[in-house]
Amino acid sequence: MALLDSLVVFLVSLLVGALGIYVGARVVAGHDDYTYAIVTALLGAVVWGVVGFFFGWIPFLGPLLVLLAYVAVINARYPGGWGNAILIALIAWVASLAVLYLLALVGIAGFDAVGVPGA
Repeated sequence: MALLDSLVVFLVSLLVGALGIYVGARVVAGHDDYTYAIVTALLGAVVWGVVGFFFGWIPFLGPLLVLLAYVAVINARYPGGWGNAILIALIAWVASLAVLYLLALVGIAGFDAVGVPGA
């Protein structure tokens, strides 16, 4: 049962993270594909985890490298360059926090999402 619970939490978190990326990509780049955002969120989470594992322990530089790697995934997946990627990541973070706050208010979920750092 714990495995099933973990899987459900992961999937809900991934979908919330993807929703944030979707909103950011739609606003900034005009990209309107939620499935694409899901893949981006999953890739972003994997890259975040791998880079965090190898470099996250370095004070100040580690978290900066991890964030840069996450934004690089968005930059690689969406048009518009680094400026758009940073805006998409920022909007994704804000949108995910808003959704997670609402879900936490009604007692449906905790306050974290896969695919959006810090959310």
